[in-house]
Amino acid sequence: MLTSNLTTKKLMHTHVAIITGASKGLGKFMAIEMGSRGYHLVLAALPNTGLPQLAQFLMKNFNICVHHLEMDLTNVNNCVALFQSLKESGIEADILINNAGIGNNDWFDEKNIAFYAKQITLNVTTPVVLTRLFIAQPSQAKQRYILNVGSLGGMFIVPKKGVYGATKSFIRHFTRSLQMELRRTNISVSLLSPGGINTKPELLVLHDSLKGISRVTVLEPEEVAKKAIDGMFKGKKEIIPGTFNRIFVWLNGLLPNTIQEMIIHRNMKNVLKARQIFTGCHHNIGK
Repeated sequence: MLTSNLTTKKLMHTHVAIITGASKGLGKFMAIEMGSRGYHLVLAALPNTGLPQLAQFLMKNFNICVHHLEMDLTNVNNCVALFQSLKESGIEADILINNAGIGNNDWFDEKNIAFYAKQITLNVTTPVVLTRLFIAQPSQAKQRYILNVGSLGGMFIVPKKGVYGATKSFIRHFTRSLQMELRRTNISVSLLSPGGINTKPELLVLHDSLKGISRVTVLEPEEVAKKAIDGMFKGKKEIIPGTFNRIFVWLNGLLPNTIQEMIIHRNMKNVLKARQIFTGCHHNIGK
């Protein structure tokens, strides 16, 4: 189902940003950050996730136009419909933020085939299709931007995040290739590679269980959003929020695989313990 708040005010020749997965988590703070900078917005997210309410908040607080579409972007036809809707409304977007994605922290055999098919589609196929449609979109903007949301998980081999990490590794490769292809055009392409982000209650519990370097690499979504947008406008090829995250990436290139595996296994023990605590608290609340 495709619903939107088509505005009669034309956004042609003005600053417009498309943000996917905008109703919650990092996407929501991306929308707030862009809105606070005076950018008009095209927000896409699943139905019944609070998107209309977010749109109203943004329009009221930042005096901007917000075009919101409730849709399932795992359906390629909806990706096409998004840009068709903009064309029919006379809207030119000069920024695309590919944020929508599905994460998980489960053993591979704990999720069914349908979950992985949807995860791969949303994390891989959707941003590729939207990027292709964005590039083909007629635009008179002097400068256009694409921001692909990857993850530090795309750089490391981490158990319980095998498929997720692989999809983010794809985004990393895809973005780097696109940067080379578009280097002589007016389209700047950036890759956001964040570490842990406190976006949900269960993640707060998991992140609080971490110790040492792993814990200080976790950031708040509003901080990540600001650094991501700043980096995008500066034309950075890769944006890694957090000093410790950048140090961690640098060290990873120096540490032997055996030491990397020791660190991963130690962190996994803490994560498993935290999940047990969170599950116990959840069950007790429900009683």
